Amino acid sequence: MLRYVTTNPGKVREAERYLTDGSVSQLDFDYTEVQADELGPIAARGAREAYRHAGEPVLVDDAGLFIEGFDGFPGPYSAYVEETLGVERVHEIAADLDDRRAAFRCTLGYCDGEAFAASPDPVDRGDRDAAAAAGPTTDDDPASAEALPVKLFEGYVPGRIVAPRGDGGFGYDPIFEHDGETFAEMDTDRKNAVSHRGRALAKFAEWYADR
Repeated sequence: MLRYVTTNPGKVREAERYLTDGSVSQLDFDYTEVQADELGPIAARGAREAYRHAGEPVLVDDAGLFIEGFDGFPGPYSAYVEETLGVERVHEIAADLDDRRAAFRCTLGYCDGEAFAASPDPVDRGDRDAAAAAGPTTDDDPASAEALPVKLFEGYVPGRIVAPRGDGGFGYDPIFEHDGETFAEMDTDRKNAVSHRGRALAKFAEWYADR
């Protein structure tokens, strides 16, 4: 069974659209969210920690809003910025930008304790903190300080920052416009069909079918 690590059951329902064999279930686990300027290291660290907790295959996601005129900010800090400034304030600040292009990005991290064959998708093999905590290897347990590899799958949807519109969605959805509609104006099916998480899940599902 694949465990999707999230407190949001909506993410699990979205994953079920791509993993149609009923092989995914929710795992409510509060893993450590490290600070990083990119999504990959955050998802990878979370996947390793969740796998060690669950002892079975896990999928972790990290996502953010990247605004071109802010050099990609808030990016991995999107949740914190939303909580402290609010979505409308982000729009007010971005309204003065000449370039209001933006993108939602999502990175999925998958870990099952096994190695991965070479493929176009990135594999994070760094696990310095865990290796340091494990200490030196021993003859009895030569793998005690080995890193757990994590397979990463990335999804991206381009758009731009606009004044808030729409009553649906959550987070930055009212100020993110894609193809003439904000995410908050789209129904669930339409949003899932174009979302950054959906695109990452589609890549993952295609690969996972042969895992």
